[in-house]
Amino acid sequence: MRIIIAIDILDGKCVRLSKGDYNTSKIYNDNPVEIARQIEDNGIQYIHLVDLDGARAKHVVNHKILEKIARETSLKVDFGGGIRSVKDLETAFEYGASQVTCGSTAVYDPDRFLKWLSDFGSDRIILGADSIDHKISANGWSDNTELDIIRFITGYFEKGVRYAICTDIEKDGMLSGPSVNLYTEILAVADVNLIASGGITTMEDIDALEKTGCEGSIIGKAVYEGKLTLKELSNLC
Repeated sequence: MRIIIAIDILDGKCVRLSKGDYNTSKIYNDNPVEIARQIEDNGIQYIHLVDLDGARAKHVVNHKILEKIARETSLKVDFGGGIRSVKDLETAFEYGASQVTCGSTAVYDPDRFLKWLSDFGSDRIILGADSIDHKISANGWSDNTELDIIRFITGYFEKGVRYAICTDIEKDGMLSGPSVNLYTEILAVADVNLIASGGITTMEDIDALEKTGCEGSIIGKAVYEGKLTLKELSNLC
C-alpha cells in the first residue's frame, strides 16, 4: 500500500483543516516546498497536494507552488482543488502533477469528467469521492448531495475510473481513526485502486487499511501533530 503525505495549501502556506472547515485552519509551515523536501528526504515518494485556495475560488490558484515542488524534488504529485475546466487540468499537468484529482466536476458534469478520463487517461485522473454519512459532498465540501458514495464510485468504475480517493469528512483532521468499514464496503463491489483519506492516526490504522485492500493511504494531520513520523512511515515504503 502506498504511503501518501498530504500538503494542503492556503494563502501560500502549509495548513490543515478539521472537517474541511476553513475557519479551523492551522498553519504548520510557511513554505510548503520545505515540507515536500522533508518528505522526500525521508524516502517517501508520494504527496497529495491540495490547493485549498483553488477549491474556494473554483479554479487552480497555487500552480506555482506545484511547479516548485515538481522542479525541486522527485516526488510524484497528485494535485487537487479547483479543477473545473480543461484549462485547470492542463495547468496542473503542465506545472508538474503526475495525477490530478477531480471531484466536483464528476458530481455536476459527468460528461465532462468522462471526456477528461478519456483524453488524459485513467492512470492520470483520480475520482474525488468525499462523503458525509455515505452521501457525496462537493465544491470544497460546501455542498452536500443525495448521491450515495458507493453507487457514485461503482458507477464511475464501470465507466473506466481506475483510481479514487475517498475521504470521510467527519474523520478528516480529527485524528479519530479511518473509516475502515466504508472502504471495505466499496472494495467489496468495485475493484478500484482506492486511496483512503481522513482520520489516519496510528500504524495500526495503516495496517487495518492495508488489510481492506486499499491501494494507498493519505496521511496529513497525524504527521504534522507528531502522532506519526516521516521516518517510521518511510519504513512502509
